Amino acid sequence: MSDLEIWITILALGVATAVTRSSFWVIGEHVSIPTRIQEMLRYAPACALAAIIGPDLLLDPQGTVEFSIHNYKLIAGIAAIAYYLARRSMLETILFGMACLTALRLLIQ
Repeated sequence: MSDLEIWITILALGVATAVTRSSFWVIGEHVSIPTRIQEMLRYAPACALAAIIGPDLLLDPQGTVEFSIHNYKLIAGIAAIAYYLARRSMLETILFGMACLTALRLLIQ
């Protein structure tokens, strides 16, 4: 690709991003989202987070599902979930989960 093509691509992607993100402000209240859809959209962030974290916890580097004691990420993830259910603090849960993962990697290897 030439420099001109790269800059045109960057500009086109920037315009596309600006148009899609500003469409809610431009449209405003002209279009109303049904209540049922608004209720379903409440779960979108949790679903996106599960879609990102789930495969990382369950898959080994070769891409196969690993439910063994050697899957440190899964063990740390289960411990973090238990911690969150007990304390209900997201920041503490992240710190606790990372501490568990680090401890498992350092102590077992």
